[in-house]
Amino acid sequence: MEFLMTYGWAILVVLVAIGALAYFGVLNPSRFLPASCTVGPGIGCDDHRVTAATTQLILRNGLGDDLTAVTIAVAGCTASAEANGDDAWNDGDVLGGADGVTLTACSNGAAGSRYKGDVTLTYTGSSSIVHTVTGELTTRVE
Repeated sequence: MEFLMTYGWAILVVLVAIGALAYFGVLNPSRFLPASCTVGPGIGCDDHRVTAATTQLILRNGLGDDLTAVTIAVAGCTASAEANGDDAWNDGDVLGGADGVTLTACSNGAAGSRYKGDVTLTYTGSSSIVHTVTGELTTRVE
């Protein structure tokens, strides 16, 4: 009986320690997840940057086709001047030029917090059909 009580107390102490670590966020898996940006097949997200008020994306056209009427929207941000529906996006080029697309007036949270938002890209291909692709941006706010 003494043998079982000793091991019982040891297991209880370990469980309390693990519970305390989980409660205070030390074991929070979202702290260890890498930043990611995915838009859709053929649309490459080369780089991204999120601040409290802006979101900057560098998207590359890899669809093998020139696109027109390109618009981009990110959850919580206003439209972009670089991709507002009247732009052409050639195959292999970066949308908005070398510095990409910057969306302003965003409510992304405080610096250091985790950001997760939807990226919606609408474009017209050479067949004159309008396509909408939705992706996800996960990173830390700078």
